[in-house]
Amino acid sequence: MKIRHATENDISRMMEIYQYAREFMAEHGNPNQWGPTNWPPKELVYSDIAAGNSYVCISDDKIVGTFFFDQGKDIEPTYHTIEDGAWLDKGPYGVIHRIAGDGTVKGMGSFCINWAFEQCGHLRMDTHGDNFVMQNLLKKNGFVHCGTIYVTEDDYPRLAYEKKGDEA
Repeated sequence: MKIRHATENDISRMMEIYQYAREFMAEHGNPNQWGPTNWPPKELVYSDIAAGNSYVCISDDKIVGTFFFDQGKDIEPTYHTIEDGAWLDKGPYGVIHRIAGDGTVKGMGSFCINWAFEQCGHLRMDTHGDNFVMQNLLKKNGFVHCGTIYVTEDDYPRLAYEKKGDEA
């Protein structure tokens, strides 16, 4: 597998993957994270691509996954306030959002997370309380549950996770 920046030519495939992910989440007890709002909207995906923060995961010359990745100091406004806990480190970090696969390649999620971690050595992610698949993926990849954050898209609390390398 390999990772590359997404382009506008990838939008149709990316939206297919997000549709698959919404259906997968609903079938696995998590209908509220992306389903009611048909998340993410195409306009946001276009914006992510234009900003250079949208990526696709390629296997056998086919896009099998997609995600948002950015890094820096205090880059995620919804992470400024964390309840019932604290972040492990206040320094610069990377953030992954909207990670989704088409279900055809085992290990795609870990591959993308590990790629992002290699870019910065310090990651934060969040997920819905009903998204047990993502919670297990994060724990399997060495993330620690740090507390609860809230996003602007809906009123559901999100479980906040962080992974920090020794050199970060």
